[in-house]
Amino acid sequence: MSAAPTSRLRASDVVRVGASGPRARKLRTALSALGVSIGIAAMVGVLGLSESSKSALLDEISALGTNLLTVEASGGFGGGDSALPEWSSATIERVPTVEVTSAVYDVDASVLKNEFVDEGQTGGLGVVAADDGLVDTLNGELAFGSWFDETTETYPTVVLGSVAAERLGVRSLDQPTLVQVGGEYVEVIGVLDEFPLAADLDRAAILPAEAAQTFFDADTSPTTIYTRIEDGAIDETRDIIPATADAENPEEVTVSRPSDALEAEAAADDTLTTLFLGLGAVALLVGGIGIANVMVIAVIERRGEIGLRRALGATRAHIRRQFLTEAVILSALGGAAGVAIGIGATYTYATAQGWRVIVPTEAAVGGFVAALAIGAVAGLYPAMRAARLAPTEALRA
Repeated sequence: MSAAPTSRLRASDVVRVGASGPRARKLRTALSALGVSIGIAAMVGVLGLSESSKSALLDEISALGTNLLTVEASGGFGGGDSALPEWSSATIERVPTVEVTSAVYDVDASVLKNEFVDEGQTGGLGVVAADDGLVDTLNGELAFGSWFDETTETYPTVVLGSVAAERLGVRSLDQPTLVQVGGEYVEVIGVLDEFPLAADLDRAAILPAEAAQTFFDADTSPTTIYTRIEDGAIDETRDIIPATADAENPEEVTVSRPSDALEAEAAADDTLTTLFLGLGAVALLVGGIGIANVMVIAVIERRGEIGLRRALGATRAHIRRQFLTEAVILSALGGAAGVAIGIGATYTYATAQGWRVIVPTEAAVGGFVAALAIGAVAGLYPAMRAARLAPTEALRA
């Protein structure tokens, strides 16, 4: 007498049988997959937006340069008047590793749209004077108009920072435009783009240094000196600048690198990314618990089906694979939807911000793999529970 043939379940049969449950309960399937998709979308979106934002920030740092140092006077323990000497810009420029310097000077005046504006309503704007090389030193650009040249640097003309121009209502220079500086009308010859490395200049009306000292009694001692250093010589030059700028009171000279603030911003972005990834992981865990709950309910509802299949020859392993496959299919649907939503959100927001769209491959692939893993773990207990049901007990249910 020959032995009864062993029950077999091919891989294709496992997928077909496992997919029958989600197909038969479409609404439940959609709601179960939704929890996983939210978690995966959050993780992919956070990583994509973080990388896109960081890329834009690093591009900005690269364009502006990390070799800019800002030299300013500050109060110290050495007495002194906390002001840079008049000759400090010239002495700094003689340092071999210094490429170019440009100084900014205080002007005791206010800038107003016209004489009908109250003198106290300055809108937070100030007036400064600057050397003619300021824009080149800061790698800045003009939004429109022109910068000072040999013709205009000796006459009272003004260039407005981006914020100053907006608050004074200067949107074009198609016609001669005047603003009031220190009670005198001065022609606006240019408007600057935003200065990421010198935000104070965005809120200033800038006069040429020579004209400011002649017509507005501007300080001859610079308040700030912007200095470009040769690449690779930042640290050594930074150490000697205080004594070079003010040999008598070097402790009253502060030297900083503006790009450090942008790099700190990039580091802060990494911290926020980690936080949001944690929130996405929590959402993914909740989605996994939802799948486990749905699968447990499915086992209870389908006891009759399980008993019938066991009676027809299905083994415990076959039942276990069926329900485990069903859980993985649910999580795979959620993972695929989550990856698509995350990529779509990244593309939409990054494009709106003018950033390059960057979605790390490991984020998309890793998100989908994480969804499969959470589905497998979530479906393990329900699958084992279904496999332990005896055929006679299941058929009586």
